[in-house]
Order: sequence, then structure tokens, then C-alpha cells
Amino acid sequence: MPAISTTMSADHRRCDEIFSAAEALVSAGDWSAGGDRFIAFRDAMLNHFSMEEEKLFPAFEQHLGHTMGPTQVMRMEHNQMKQLFSEMQQAVKARDDAQYLGLSETLMMIMQQHNMKEEQMLYPMMDQTLGQKGGEMARQIEAH
Repeated sequence: MPAISTTMSADHRRCDEIFSAAEALVSAGDWSAGGDRFIAFRDAMLNHFSMEEEKLFPAFEQHLGHTMGPTQVMRMEHNQMKQLFSEMQQAVKARDDAQYLGLSETLMMIMQQHNMKEEQMLYPMMDQTLGQKGGEMARQIEAH
């Protein structure tokens, strides 16, 4: 049975690859393909956030009996990243490579720190706390 930590960490890597491809295309001045890759990245990230915020976090919080703590921090960071997605979309529309690449650098730092917290602390806590239910949730996420 898959684990939340394995499934969600693999999704982080998938999103990172799309992000890198978008950045490379924008750096090369290919706004058409770069814009398409950015949209693919944004959509992949929003789907990832949705899996966490609608499925994993509520199950974990229900088990803990509160919504404070690590999931609250993760939601705040998701909101920060969503704001950057919006600003990056505007940079794509304006074909402003300096703005896009500056925002991209900021986003990269936030994502690296965020993913490390999830992969090293939150996901293992979820695996341990949710047990078989967590494995079933991971399998559903993989099938989605």
C-alpha cells in the first residue's frame, strides 16, 4: 500500500519538473510554450494543494482534534504561492521576463522550504497518525 509521504513527495517532484521547464522556456524567450508550461505548472500545484486541503489535512486534523499547527502553516504558505501564481500569470501576459524570473526565484525558495517541511515532518506524521486510512487515501490520490 502506498504511503502519503511517497505519493505526495512524488507529486512535488512532478510539479518541480513542470516549473523548471516553464522557467527554461521563458528564459529562452519562448513565451508561447513557456506560458503553456506555466499554466500546466500552476494547475498541477493547485491540484496538489486541493488534495492536501480537501482530503489529507482534514483527515489529519480530525484525528488530532484541532486545525492549529502544521496544517495551518501549510495553508498560509499555499496562499502565498497562489498569490505568486497570479503575479506570474500577469508577467506572462505582459511578456515581462525580468518580472517572471524574479517571481520565479521567490516562488522556488518558498516551494523548497515548504516541500521540505511537508516531506520531512508533516507527511511522515500523517503516515504514522492515519495508518491504513492514510494508505487508502494515498492510493486514491495516485488513481486520480
